[in-house]
Amino acid sequence: MTSQPELLRTMSTDIPRLYLITPPISDWAAFSPVLDATLEVCDVACILLRTEANDDDDRAKIIGGLAPLAQSRGVACLLANDSRLAISADADGVHIESTGEELKAALSALHPGHIVGAGGLTTRDAAMMAGEAGVDYLMFGGPGCAEPHASIVERVAWWAEIFNLPCIGYAHDFAGIGDLVRAGADFIALGDAVFAHPSGAAAALSEAYAILAATREPAE
Repeated sequence: MTSQPELLRTMSTDIPRLYLITPPISDWAAFSPVLDATLEVCDVACILLRTEANDDDDRAKIIGGLAPLAQSRGVACLLANDSRLAISADADGVHIESTGEELKAALSALHPGHIVGAGGLTTRDAAMMAGEAGVDYLMFGGPGCAEPHASIVERVAWWAEIFNLPCIGYAHDFAGIGDLVRAGADFIALGDAVFAHPSGAAAALSEAYAILAATREPAE
């Protein structure tokens, strides 16, 4: 299992690391070669596995088939909104799209041995509540969020200036990567921009990483 410090470490070049969010997966065997090829491209800190399955057994099979591909490369594997399955499937943690009781329950069940991250944070108050609860990171924006890019960038910049807890900025497309880097995001999250790219996920991630590596926060 990847440790929390491994997920949260920063690269020596001081550029944000990548956090990949899969599409909802129903057939792990079909998605496996896509994930395998994508994770070979460049440094990835974490992958958030989302499943589309009818029951717990099917979800467990998907996680059991895909999580080892990430973990064998030192990439943390998190599950979306399922603390119980994260424990039983030996995932590295969970990402909760809530600041309420579900987040509290995840922290109680998974800390300190697993990672717990929080998303769905559409206000500054929600972000501070999640941070005070003891999460390992915050994510601003996300694949299911229609929040404008400018709003995500604004809250990343606000958080990065005041707080030490790592924050993740979600980029709807590659054009948004530079803004999030300059705003001070510790990690850049990418979803459909990679996995729905017409050139394929591996080629898309290579392009995204080139953009990321070429972007630096301005010197003070």
